Amino acid sequence: MITIQLLDDEEHVLKSLHRLLRPQGWDVHLFTDPDLALAALTEHDYAVIVSDLKMPQLDGITYLQFAKQRQPHAMRLLLSGHGDRQTLMQAINQAEIYRFLSKPWEDYEIVTALRSAIDLHQLRSENQRLLKQVRQQQGALERQQQELMRLEAENPGLTRVLRDADGSVLLDDLD
Repeated sequence: MITIQLLDDEEHVLKSLHRLLRPQGWDVHLFTDPDLALAALTEHDYAVIVSDLKMPQLDGITYLQFAKQRQPHAMRLLLSGHGDRQTLMQAINQAEIYRFLSKPWEDYEIVTALRSAIDLHQLRSENQRLLKQVRQQQGALERQQQELMRLEAENPGLTRVLRDADGSVLLDDLD
């Protein structure tokens, strides 16, 4: 199941987002307290983390930097009613956010941005899984190659097979 973390100091914003996202079937965790949200990063594996920019205890960029350290593969989005160029560049460069979402928002923009982030997260996860599988297969292949070389050294000609034009094995021409 896809798990999303939403952090905003305004409870009504979280409730509105939760209502909007409920039909998507995602597991959405809501937080108004950045400390509780940080603690949840050690308990849950989030595909997407969305944080408000302006909060009394901690700004969203700093929070997303902490989130990046704890869950580097989660997609990070920043939500704000305030956004100047400097803030946006800081969010991109320091927290490596995927998207900047404005308040007030259009419902379809939020859903589309989250769906896009989730798709990218899943694609990256699948790439990591496939890379791990390829590396394991390469290791097994290298071990088999080493064993073949060892057997060939002990029994010269053991691994050589003569074939005719159609690929059939020729037994009578062996040394």
